[in-house]
Amino acid sequence: MGKESKKEMMIERMIEKKKEVKVVRRIVLGITLVLLLIGLIGGRSAYKYVTGALQPVDPDAEEVIEVEIPIGSGLDTISAKLAEKGIIKDARIFKYYAKFNNESQFQAGTYGLTKAMTPDELIESLKTGKVYREPVFTITVPEGLTLKQIAKIVEKDTNITEEEFLDYVGDEATIDRLIGKYSRILTEDIKGDQIKYPLEGYLFPATYPFYEENPSIETIVDAMVQATVTNVTPYLDYLESEEKTVHWLLTFASLLEEEATAQSDRETIASVFYNRLDIDMPLQTDPTVLYALGAHKDRVLYADLEVADPYNTYKNKGLPPGPIAGAGKSSIEAVIAPAETNYLYFLADKEGVNHFTDSYDQHLKNRDRYLSGD
Repeated sequence: MGKESKKEMMIERMIEKKKEVKVVRRIVLGITLVLLLIGLIGGRSAYKYVTGALQPVDPDAEEVIEVEIPIGSGLDTISAKLAEKGIIKDARIFKYYAKFNNESQFQAGTYGLTKAMTPDELIESLKTGKVYREPVFTITVPEGLTLKQIAKIVEKDTNITEEEFLDYVGDEATIDRLIGKYSRILTEDIKGDQIKYPLEGYLFPATYPFYEENPSIETIVDAMVQATVTNVTPYLDYLESEEKTVHWLLTFASLLEEEATAQSDRETIASVFYNRLDIDMPLQTDPTVLYALGAHKDRVLYADLEVADPYNTYKNKGLPPGPIAGAGKSSIEAVIAPAETNYLYFLADKEGVNHFTDSYDQHLKNRDRYLSGD
């Protein structure tokens, strides 16, 4: 037999030996787990206990439970947190099951988990940073919708009527519960005398997955408010440094959401509003008039501008009492980082393109040029 053949045989034997070592390690780990459980529980019930502990806590569970996994958490900490939340039956069994399957690279984050998830689904979720379950259905809330419009979407996608949804989000008990739960984001500002709907602007525009066929109104609303919390929290330090509130931010952002037709417009329109606020000039934005009227119109008439309502920014200086719609992330960011301009006026032409100027005379020329067809 040649040297090359002997070398190949040695390599094959080494590979086989490594495979055997891996198998032996798994067997030893399995035996160790069984012996440990025998010592803890007793021989006869060990197998039954392990099998039961590796089943979902409640296969029919629909409630989504929030579990936060901090950065640097090891398997011991993760297992303990899952057990504490009732997601798994036994922290030790889950830990050894994960070790037996060589699973250890888990991601920090906030997870929405349920008691219906298997250990394999939980492990996959913790590895990928995503909930490893297919939602039963989703609800999509586009940017710029009012509470009434959101209620219609919920009615279309669930068995909850528009009236039931609006009654719930307007109920004092609901508002007090949410303020207590999310006190850094929801404050007494939303209960002001002039506020039309306390949660207007606080149900974040996004696509929401639901893992039960008939989620409660509370589940749906909490998911939407939690999304607002997630998207606004990064700006709390900035708001504090500027002596501004979350309510101010969401109100300002809602105006941009309703006025803007492009991302760059949001930042420029924000600069217009800032410039007007600086010189105590009315914001004069049509969407606030429509919100005051409580009806959608393709065109705001001069008579509409006279409506006596605190939300009418033609009649009242400063921001309206509260948001007029749900603002998306880009509008919120535009409030935080507006463009630097001297613009005081803008209008959208028939194609939806905005034209800006710092001169009222030029603004009138733009109106004649782009809106009258002259």
